[in-house]
Amino acid sequence: MTLARSVDERQHIGTQSCAQLSAWNTRCSNHAYLKPVHSPAEVSDMSEGTSWLCPTELDRTRVVDANDRVRTIRLVGSGAVGAALLIAAPWIGWWTLALFALSALNFLNVDRRLRTSRHPERVSATAIVITLVLLGGGVIISGGPSSPALPWLVLPAAMAAARFRPQVVVVGIVLTVFLILVVTLGIDPTQTIEDPVPLIATLALLAGVVSIVWALQAAELHHRDEAILDPLTGLLNRHALAPRFVELSQQARLTHQPICMLLCDVDSFKSVNDRYGHDRGDAVLRDIAYELRKRLRSFELAYRLGGEEFLVVLPGVSHVEGGEIAERLRAAVAETYPTGIAVTISVGLSTASGESLVYESLFKAADRALYDAKHAGRNRVVAAPETPSAHAPASAELARGGELAPAMVSLAG
Repeated sequence: MTLARSVDERQHIGTQSCAQLSAWNTRCSNHAYLKPVHSPAEVSDMSEGTSWLCPTELDRTRVVDANDRVRTIRLVGSGAVGAALLIAAPWIGWWTLALFALSALNFLNVDRRLRTSRHPERVSATAIVITLVLLGGGVIISGGPSSPALPWLVLPAAMAAARFRPQVVVVGIVLTVFLILVVTLGIDPTQTIEDPVPLIATLALLAGVVSIVWALQAAELHHRDEAILDPLTGLLNRHALAPRFVELSQQARLTHQPICMLLCDVDSFKSVNDRYGHDRGDAVLRDIAYELRKRLRSFELAYRLGGEEFLVVLPGVSHVEGGEIAERLRAAVAETYPTGIAVTISVGLSTASGESLVYESLFKAADRALYDAKHAGRNRVVAAPETPSAHAPASAELARGGELAPAMVSLAG
C-alpha cells in the first residue's frame, strides 16, 4: 500500500467481506493469542483446543460443516433403513426396530451436542462408533455371517469419510473391518468359511463406498480451499473472514468480551517489487504470513486481505492486550528480514464489544489507525480510540511498556 491509496479505497476491502456475512459453524475459545518463541518443532505442538481427530481449526470446521450438509441425506437414509426394517420385521424380528430407535436417538443427540461442545469432532466420532456397535449387535442377533444387515456395517465408515481427515478415515476402516470379521468369523467360523460370499461382498462394498465418499469429499474440500485460502500465503482470505467474524461477534456479545482487530500493511512494499522483482516480493509476503501464523495460536486468526495487507482478529482480547500483541508481531517481522530484506510492517488497532461490535466500524477504525501509522513514519503500531462499550476508557491507548497514554499515540518500532 502506498500513502496515495485513500482510506476509502482500503475500507472497500472490508465492505466487500461484509456482503458475504452468513452463519459459520465453527467453535472459538478465548485464550492467549501469542505463542512464546520456540523452535518450529515446538511451535507446531502448541495449538490449543486441538485433538488427534482435528489437529487444526479448519479440520474442526469441516466436521461441523459436514454435519450440516449431510443432515438431510442422513435423514433420508435413516428413513429408508427404518422402512426396510419395518417391512422386514415379520421375518427378522421386531427387535430390530428397537436398535433402530437407539441409533436415531444417538444422532438426534449429536445435533444438539454439536452446537454446544468445544470439541464437536469428538461428539461426531463417538456417535459414529456407537452406530457401528449397534449395527454389529444387530448383525450378531440376526444371524452373524448370514445376516441380511451385514452390508450395513459399511455405513459408519462412509460417515467418517464424509467428515474427517484421511488418517481418521483409515482408523475407521480398520475398526469396521475388525468388527465385520468379529460378527462373521468370530461368531460362526464354520458357516463363514463354507459360504464366504457375504463376507467378501461386504468388504468389497466397504472399499467401494468409502472410496467414492472420500473422493467426493476431497474434491469438495479442494474447491472450498481454493475459495477461502489465499494461494500465495496459505492464509485464509476475505471470503473466510466475513462469516467467521459474524460468529465471533455473536459469541462476544453473549460472553461480554471484546474483539480486537489488527490491520497490518507491509511498509514500502512497492519499492521491494521494483527493486527485487515480483517473485522476491511474493516470497516476502509468504515469509511475513509465516511469521504471523506461527506466532498466533489459531490458524483462523490471520487473514490476507489482498496485496500486502493482512488482518488479525483476536476475540476476547482487550485494547491493551491487543496493543502488546500488535507490537510483538511488528517486532517479529522487523527482526526476521524476510528473504534477507529489511522489511517492516505498520499496524492499525481497533477494539469494540457489545452492540458496537460491527465489522464495518471496527475495520474502519483500524484502517484509519493504520493510515496514521503510515503518516507517522511507518514501522509502528497506532491504536484507534477504544469504543466506550468495550469496558475501557474511550480515549485511552496502550503505549510502549503497557502504560496508558492519550489516544492515537503510536507504538513506534
